[in-house]
Order: sequence, then C-alpha cells, then structure tokens
Amino acid sequence: MADIAERRRPAADSLKDWGLGHRFAGSKDRAAIASHVYDALRVRASAAWIMGEETPRAIVLGSLRRMRSLDVDAIAALCTGEAHAPAPLSEAEAARLRDATLDDAPDHVRGDYPEWLAEHFAAAFGDEAVAEGRALADRAPVDLRVNRLKGEREKAAKMLAHLEPEETPLSPLGLRLKTGADGRGPSLSAEPAYVRGFVEIQDEGSQLASLIAGAKPGMQVLDLCAGGGGKTLAMAAEMDNKGQIYATDTDGRRLMPIYPRLERANVRNVQVRAPKGATDVLADCVKRCDLVLVDAPCTGTGTWRRNPDAKWRTRPGALTQRLSEQDEVLERAEKYVKQGGVLAYITCSLLRAENEERIDAFLAAHGDFLPLDAAHIARRAGLPQLAEHGSPHGVGLRLSPRTSGTDGFYVALLLRS
Repeated sequence: MADIAERRRPAADSLKDWGLGHRFAGSKDRAAIASHVYDALRVRASAAWIMGEETPRAIVLGSLRRMRSLDVDAIAALCTGEAHAPAPLSEAEAARLRDATLDDAPDHVRGDYPEWLAEHFAAAFGDEAVAEGRALADRAPVDLRVNRLKGEREKAAKMLAHLEPEETPLSPLGLRLKTGADGRGPSLSAEPAYVRGFVEIQDEGSQLASLIAGAKPGMQVLDLCAGGGGKTLAMAAEMDNKGQIYATDTDGRRLMPIYPRLERANVRNVQVRAPKGATDVLADCVKRCDLVLVDAPCTGTGTWRRNPDAKWRTRPGALTQRLSEQDEVLERAEKYVKQGGVLAYITCSLLRAENEERIDAFLAAHGDFLPLDAAHIARRAGLPQLAEHGSPHGVGLRLSPRTSGTDGFYVALLLRS
C-alpha cells in the first residue's frame, strides 16, 4: 500500500515486486494479499475516515469493515502479531472500528472518489454522486462476449457449463461468470472456449458500446483508436466477416495484441494499419467510411471497479490532457466519415467534461453532423431497452455500475448529413 501511494505505481506492479521480494509467500497467500490491497484501494477514502488517519495499516483495517463487513472482534482475531500476522489492534484502533461512522463525512469520502473530482461527480450525478461512487467501488464481475463467428451464446454456455455462466441482462452476446469470496474470477487460460476464440473477455458495457456503434455486413469501418482490438473483434463478428474494418492507433505498441486475437477469433475482414512515421496510412479512407469509431482516450473513471488504484493516481492535469486529446481525435475522425455515415464517440468515462461537453463542442464546429437521440440509438441497435439510459445532460447514452450493472460508458452517434 505504501509503495502504491508514495510512488504512484499501478497496484499490479507493486504486488509483483512484493511477491519477488517475499518468496516465502505461496500463490494462495499472494492472491489473498492482492485481494486485500485492491479492496483497500476501493474504499481508501472512507476507510481512512473510519480510522481517523491515512496510513496503509489504517486503510487496510478500515477496509475490512467497509468491504468485508467484519466487526472489531473479527478484525482483532486477524491481528495477533504472530508469524506474519499484523500487530494487535491498539485501543484507539479498536474504538474507531467499533464506533466511527461516515455520518459527517463529505460526499467524496462517502462515495470513495478523489476530492478534486467532487465537483465533476456532482455535475454528472447530482444527488446520486455518492451512490454512483459507491457502485464504482464494488467488485466487478467477469463478463465474456460470445464470438458469433464461432457459435451462438447457447453453444458457448454449454462449453463453460462447469463455470455456471449466466446470461448478461442487457447484452445479447454476454455471459457472466461468478467470482469467489475474494473477488477473483476463474482462470480462463486453460478453457477451450477461450483458447479457441469462442469467447473474449469484455465487460457488458463495452459489448453494448460495440453493438450501439452499428457495424453491419458490407460496411467500410474505421476503428481509429483500436488498441488491443476488443471493439474491432466485436464489430467484425457483427459484420459476419463481410465488408472491411481498418484498425489503427497512434501508438503501434498498443496494436500488437490484436494480431493473435484476430487469428484466434477467426476474423478475416480486418486490415491493421499500424503507424509508419510520417506516412499517412489512412489516406485511402478519407470520406469513404460508413462508420468511424472513436474509442477516445479518457480518464477511465468508468472502469474503477476493475482498476481501483487508477482513481487515486489520476490528477487534474491528466483530465486537462485527455480533453485536448479527445478534441484532437474527433477532428481527425470526421474527415473519414462519408456523407450519410456515422461517427461513434465512446469513452469509459462518466465525466461530463469528457462526454457531452466534448460532443457539444464538436457539433458547434461541424454543422454537417447531427446527433442521434437516445431512443433512435437504442432502436437502431435492436436494443430498445437502452433508451432509458439516455444522457440527462444532452446527446448520447450513459451506462454505469449503479444504473446498468456495467462498467461506466458513454456513447454518442453523429450522422453526417
């Protein structure tokens, strides 16, 4: 915890280094420690408030009450000081665990999000800011997307029957796997359904964003920020390998995982256009695309369930940088959209500044683009129930752990007239 906080490192890197330096800890011990660390990061603000201090020990102790609902006696039983166990509770610690409440805590503490984001959360969620923050602090399920190029959901479910998958409530392609008491899901690396490309790991919200984009067989599609290819693969399946997807990214390194994933998924209609210095690798796509998908760089506030350390590492300067990058990528994207084509703007952020405000600014500068309303977007995707997730702040759809049970996503569709 101290290494994560002081050096602002990703939790996974710190945990890996800790394991290398503590060889006595077996795999089960390392997994248990990682679970405690991630739980503590989920509720860092409220745990520190309960304990009255922000030391790593205090945050972990407070998280045992906040995340695992342990009472003071149960926590004391874990803190014996024997072998590698934590030191016994002090009288002050026991009193805080027994009596402290969040009744007088500010919203950002009760919602477990950074204080500098309190204004942004209030703007996005109003009176529900605390509830949204709490939902973002919960553990996330393991969601899989069924690859229609290999088979339908029923077939994949049978292949994974021993894992007791459940159908996702909103995505017609999703299967949800149960997690253990520690929040960890089953390992998929030895599951034939995963290894053979019948399923891909993809949150239900990301599945829905890909479906909402509306890729159809025969289309010319540009995935401008393809990264590892999650949405590229999803769109290729919806297109039944017919038409063409151009997958690119400004950072060629982010594209590297896409190659084995395309092969495993039996995708044949994707051209990967890796950057080549000053060469314009998309020159032949200008004003030719039926759909341009912008999975924009963002703060990732919608993914805090999966990356709880990220919410404490992000700073205001990062938001300012992301806003500039979002405006830039939208300006790049529009030149590839043909008349009658669609620009799909997607973020995994819940902040208005990264979502509705960016689209409002773009529309003000580009009068030949018209936004599709929420009901139209939902009907177009064949998912009419999504209309209830229309943004209360303007254009687009909003998904969040509290409202839809998914990671946080924003999706706007703009039609070029």
